[in-house]
Amino acid sequence: MTQLLVTTTENIPGHPYEVLGEVFGLTTQSKNLVRNIGAGLKGLVGGEIKDYTKMLEESRDVAVNRLRDNASAMGADAVVMMRFDTGSISQDMQSVAAYGTAVRFINTDSTDTNA
Repeated sequence: MTQLLVTTTENIPGHPYEVLGEVFGLTTQSKNLVRNIGAGLKGLVGGEIKDYTKMLEESRDVAVNRLRDNASAMGADAVVMMRFDTGSISQDMQSVAAYGTAVRFINTDSTDTNA
């Protein structure tokens, strides 16, 4: 099975579509004790906190996969105008939302036998 197309653009060249509605995928991750200690130490010397970066990358992947599941359940062929929103729920929790518009491709191959 091919993976449902998710794009940040409004149009998909060569694929006219009808809008099905809004879809989203959401996840909330908490930082564990090891990550917090590592981040604290890294904060003293500066630089990228790779464990947090990895956590956010994983969160984005989970959010997009949930978005795809949501769109697929609606009968969509694709999601257009996908965006991310992130926020901190508390000092130790981060949420990531992926949202967009579910669309179904319109078949433009019409065979008019009355012509």
